[in-house]
Amino acid sequence: MSDDDTPDSAPVPPRDSEANRLTARAARYARVGTKVGGVAARIAGMRLFGVDDHNGGNAAALAAALGGLKGPIMKVAQLLATIPDALPPEYAAELATLQNQAPPMGWAFVKRRMMAELGPDWAGRFLSFDKEPAAAASLGQVHRARAPDGAELAVKLQYPDMQSAVEADLKQLGVVLAIHRRMEPAIDTREIAEEIGARVREELDYRREAAHAALYADILHDVPAVRVPGVHRDLSTGRLLTLDWLEGGRLLDYVGEPLEVRNAIARAMFAAWWLPFARFGVIHGDPHLGNYTVFETEGRAAGINLLDYGCIRIFPPSFVGGVVDLYRGLQRGEEARIVHAYETWGFRGLSRELIEVLNIWAGFIYGPLLDDRVRSIADGVAPGEYGRREAFRVHKALKERGPVRVPREFVFMDRAAIGLGGVFLHLKAEMNFHALFEDAIADFEVGQVAARQGAALAKAGLS
Repeated sequence: MSDDDTPDSAPVPPRDSEANRLTARAARYARVGTKVGGVAARIAGMRLFGVDDHNGGNAAALAAALGGLKGPIMKVAQLLATIPDALPPEYAAELATLQNQAPPMGWAFVKRRMMAELGPDWAGRFLSFDKEPAAAASLGQVHRARAPDGAELAVKLQYPDMQSAVEADLKQLGVVLAIHRRMEPAIDTREIAEEIGARVREELDYRREAAHAALYADILHDVPAVRVPGVHRDLSTGRLLTLDWLEGGRLLDYVGEPLEVRNAIARAMFAAWWLPFARFGVIHGDPHLGNYTVFETEGRAAGINLLDYGCIRIFPPSFVGGVVDLYRGLQRGEEARIVHAYETWGFRGLSRELIEVLNIWAGFIYGPLLDDRVRSIADGVAPGEYGRREAFRVHKALKERGPVRVPREFVFMDRAAIGLGGVFLHLKAEMNFHALFEDAIADFEVGQVAARQGAALAKAGLS
C-alpha cells in the first residue's frame, strides 16, 4: 500500500518520503536561486546606475538561466509569459520561447513510482505497460498501458520531489516579480503570484485532477464534439493518475484542412471552454495546444479530446455574473454596468482614467463576441502576438494613470481567453463568435450557475 492509499482509520499515517522536504528544497534553491539571483542582481544593478536595457539583454539572460532548469519553474515562467503585463513585454517574449517539457525519467524510476503507489504486484494490474513514455512534461510523464479488459489507458506519473521543487521555484519567481513591481509599479503583481502558486500547487494533487476530469465529464456529457477521458480510480493515487487513452491527432495537423473542418474543430474548442464557464463557473486554465487532440469519425475531424485537467479554475458564480455584465455593458454602452462588473471581479479604487484603461483591454477580449458577423478572431495577427499590442497600450496608459492591483481571480480567466484566441488563430477559423457566445449565456442567471456548480462539484467530490 502506498502513502496515498493509507486508510483514514490508521492511527499514525506513514511518513511521506516525497512531501515538501527541507533537504530537497535546499537543493532546488541552490540550483534555481543561483541562476535567477544572478540575473536579478544584474537587473537591479543596471537600474541603480540608471542604465536602460534597450536591447533586451536582461530578458534574454533570464530566459537562458531558466532554460537550463527543468521542472515546475518552466511551467511558472511560461504561465507568466502568457499573462498580459505580469512581466515587461521583452521578458514575456523571451520566456514564451521556453519549452516546459522535461527529459523523461527512466524505467528504473517508473518501476519505483508504480510500486510505491500501487504495491509490488502493480504490473499484474495491467495487461501491458509501455516502458517508454508517450509524453513528458514539467511535473510528470505519461505512459500508455492496457487494462486487463483490453481498455487503452494513459498513466501519468509525477516526478520525484515535485512538492519541494514547486515551493522552491515559486519562491524564486517571486524574486523576479518583486523586482518588476519596484521598477514598473503600474501593475501590482502580488495577487498574480498568489494565483499562480495556488494553481501550480493544485496540479501536484492527482486525486484532485481525477476529480476535475470527472467534473468535466459531467459538465460536457451532452456535447458530443468534446470527449473527456474516464478516470480509473483503482489505478490512481495522489501522484499517479490513470485515465482512458483517447486516440487523436495533433491540432496543428489540421491547419491545412478545408475551412469547414477547421471551423468544426474551433466550435468544439469554444464549447469546451465557454460552456463550462458560462453555465458552471469552471474554466480550463491552460489552453496549450498539447492539451487537445482531434478525433475523427468516418475519416473526418469530428471534435476534440480534452486531455489534461491539472490547471482547472473554479470561480464564484458572482465572478461569472461580472463577465456577463461587462459583455452586456459594452454591448449597450451602460457605463454603470461596466464599472459594476470590474468591481465584482475585485478591482478597487477605480477612477474614470483607470476604467478607460481597463476598457481598452475589455474591448480587445470582447471584440469578437460583440461583433455579430462571421469573422476571424483577429485578422492578420500572428498567434504568438495575439494580445501583445493591446497589452502594451494598457501598460503604457497604466504607467501614466496607475497603479492597479490585478485581482487573482482575473488572472487565469484573462490568460485562458488569450490562449483560446491563439488556438482560433492557428486554425484560421472564421465563425460568428457573437452567436456562439449568446447561445452559451442564453437565459443566464447567477443563481442558476450557483445551483449547477454546487451540484456538479458535489458529484465530482470537489469542495
